[in-house]
Amino acid sequence: MGQKQHVVVVGAGYAGVTAALRVSRRHRVTLVDRKECFTERIRLHEMAAGRAGTPVVLRELVAGREINTVKAAVTSVDPGARTVLLDSGTTLTYDRLVYALGSSTDTTRVPGIGEHAYTLEQTQELSDRLSRGSGTVTVVGGGATGIELAAELAESADAWQVRLVTGSEPGNGLSTAGRTHVRNSLERLGVHLHSRTRVRAVHRGGLSTDHGELTGDVVVRAAAFTVPSLAAEAGLRVDERGRALVDTAMRSLSHPDVFVVGDAARVTVPGTGELRMACATAMPTGAHAAEAIDALAQGREPKPLRFRYLAQSISLGRHDGVIQPVRTDDSAHRLVITGRPAARINEWINRYTLASLHAERRRPGTYRWAKPLRPARSAAVPAASSRRS
Repeated sequence: MGQKQHVVVVGAGYAGVTAALRVSRRHRVTLVDRKECFTERIRLHEMAAGRAGTPVVLRELVAGREINTVKAAVTSVDPGARTVLLDSGTTLTYDRLVYALGSSTDTTRVPGIGEHAYTLEQTQELSDRLSRGSGTVTVVGGGATGIELAAELAESADAWQVRLVTGSEPGNGLSTAGRTHVRNSLERLGVHLHSRTRVRAVHRGGLSTDHGELTGDVVVRAAAFTVPSLAAEAGLRVDERGRALVDTAMRSLSHPDVFVVGDAARVTVPGTGELRMACATAMPTGAHAAEAIDALAQGREPKPLRFRYLAQSISLGRHDGVIQPVRTDDSAHRLVITGRPAARINEWINRYTLASLHAERRRPGTYRWAKPLRPARSAAVPAASSRRS
């Protein structure tokens, strides 16, 4: 059965909760997060538009498992001593650490973002602001997050004129048909598009771009995600973006007792490539880290992560969307599903995501993800090193 260990999981997003639930099958877990409720990041655009969902209390999400939830922020990690220091002054010791602190909107790249713009981490504040006024709301970012937010606000916030500013074309990673549908849908909803426009600064009255000034009552930054500096400060090997470097078992390349999952890790899968920051990659990496911890506790070498992309999903309000089938490496096929069928599929995906966590709580090991039909030839797990960067 292997030796029962104490696994500390820091960060209770999609990756952290998945890891905690699965590893609790055979080990004792402490799950640390600064919030009492689980954040459904894939629904934040709905919440910003005033569509309040039912809060998912973290303690209830993991109820019945050997998981102790701790409401606190992590201030430091000492991999040498195997300790985690919390802002409450508490020090946790661990046998294995799962680092799952995720990502957040980068407010440092553009002057004025931190002072004069909202981010999706401030969804409740943004929703409150939109509920008590009118004017122009400018969404900055043409990826899935920005598109979904702009469409949701245009459909629901009647008192506001919505503008979308993006450095390229909206939905740049989609097929031609997908990009065309996104543009047509946004225009149908009344969104004013400013494509191929770079934001240079945000100020109280709007924003400055390489195409001139844009006035605006509310600005929302929905692009450019960054990770906490805690991994680098702890001495873990990281890349130029601060993401921890891991092997295909999700072990830190410098500290093999630390497993890094989700957006905080730079994960490369043979045959698939480098994984993007997304819920679709967070949950598989969290589950795989748990399997690797279990394997090591039983004296077995962990298997390498196998993963493939299936589709990209973007909502365009409540009755429209784009489902973009993709190849293993996330490149778009020509085929695309749009309109109400896409909206229904998108909603099913959102519900399935949360339902998967509930299923994992009831029976750890039930969550599954898409994998290549054949293992990549270079699928051997590189050995983790104790060398610091």
